[in-house]
Amino acid sequence: MRSPGDKVLDRGELVRRFGRPRDEVVVFTNGCFDLIHRGHVSYLSGARALGDRLLVGVNTDASVRRLEKGSGRPLVGQADRAFVLASLECVDGVCLFDEDTPRQLIAELLPDVLVKGADYELDQVAGGSEVVDAGGRVVLLPFVEGYSTTSLIERIRGSET
Repeated sequence: MRSPGDKVLDRGELVRRFGRPRDEVVVFTNGCFDLIHRGHVSYLSGARALGDRLLVGVNTDASVRRLEKGSGRPLVGQADRAFVLASLECVDGVCLFDEDTPRQLIAELLPDVLVKGADYELDQVAGGSEVVDAGGRVVLLPFVEGYSTTSLIERIRGSET
């Protein structure tokens, strides 16, 4: 079993290891993954089932702050978020990205399958057109009801009173 630290890769290494040409079906997804919960794990397992390798792009701390996810976010720093994701068996590689969207990273990697949550429309998925133009597909996976980082943070903050 590989160490989680060995699965956290910079952009160049991720593209070199998993970019085209390749013999395996590469699946890519991305997000902030501030507090990993059952909904995340279910989503990531579902994404991994769509191919041979699952790669996860993680917003840097600066990128999360620009997304205005809420006061004090992210709660967990980027290195720790990447390490926790890399410790999951279903995840084969993790890469931080500092842009507002992972479009450039996706365009460099050109995964076979690009996965996002069902709260997106297909035409809203950053990098979707690049993946489709290269012969890949975009898949929207449903959420596990009752699990969201925002609601978890609200619950924790509510219990502090």
